[in-house]
Amino acid sequence: METTAASLRQPIEQRSPWADAARRFARNRLAMFGLLILLFFLVVAIFADVIAPYDFDRVFFTKRANTLPFVDPAHVLGLDSSSRDYLTRLIYGARTSMTVGLLVPVIAFAIGVPLGMLSGYRGGWIDFAIQRVVDIATAIPPLLFALFLLSVVGTGVSNVIFVLAITSWIEPLRLTRAQFLAYREKEFVTSARALGAGDLRLILSHILPNAVSPLLISFTFAVPLAIFAEAGLSFLGIGITEPTASWGKMVGSGIGNTIRVYYHLALFPTILVALTMLGFSFVGDGLQEALDPNRSNK
Repeated sequence: METTAASLRQPIEQRSPWADAARRFARNRLAMFGLLILLFFLVVAIFADVIAPYDFDRVFFTKRANTLPFVDPAHVLGLDSSSRDYLTRLIYGARTSMTVGLLVPVIAFAIGVPLGMLSGYRGGWIDFAIQRVVDIATAIPPLLFALFLLSVVGTGVSNVIFVLAITSWIEPLRLTRAQFLAYREKEFVTSARALGAGDLRLILSHILPNAVSPLLISFTFAVPLAIFAEAGLSFLGIGITEPTASWGKMVGSGIGNTIRVYYHLALFPTILVALTMLGFSFVGDGLQEALDPNRSNK
């Protein structure tokens, strides 16, 4: 009886919603598999200088170009059309893709989220003006606008990141605005306002924490879209310039009259792009399931 009474007096352990979400995410095997894929490519991208057997722009003038994989022990995956080690190019291509894939959503969300917060919280003429800008931007096809901007500012990694970010801020703005419109009239926000909380405190302490979950999920799905967009621009020859390695540019260079013989030049980077996008998709689905408020008590 004493043991029961003592156990009843013990405080009940309370887990935060984020801890519950992390527990549900860890139980999702596909999400964990996707996370392992992304961590692998992230490590490869960060330590490309250490992992790659050669410099990414080194040309082997004494060796024949377009060699097949597993023929020359010094070049396990062969050489490309410029007599450069293909394994090295793939490793450095991971750095380019991960850099573009992460920086583009960061910049796009840095533009769209504050504008969405302002539009959704203030409303009125501010919301009207911002939404008219969004309507104009939406009417312009993103790909054509990206092609136009790249023809003006030039190609290269930094310009590709800038152009893709400029064409990607609308979606986070709309999502943030929708969240703020939904939460600004909730009872807990009205109560905090009645207690004297200012606009900044209401936004940062009451509304934004509740809007983080869908924004985080949207960010996760925006990363593979940015990688795919960079690959598409590089495939068209207006994205990443030589000698910088890019999976998309490698696919474009590998497709041609020699693809039936030197299939690996287009196949290997295509597989890596697909694996990266698959990893982000698995992680995004896992976050969407883990952060679902309907499952918070499971």
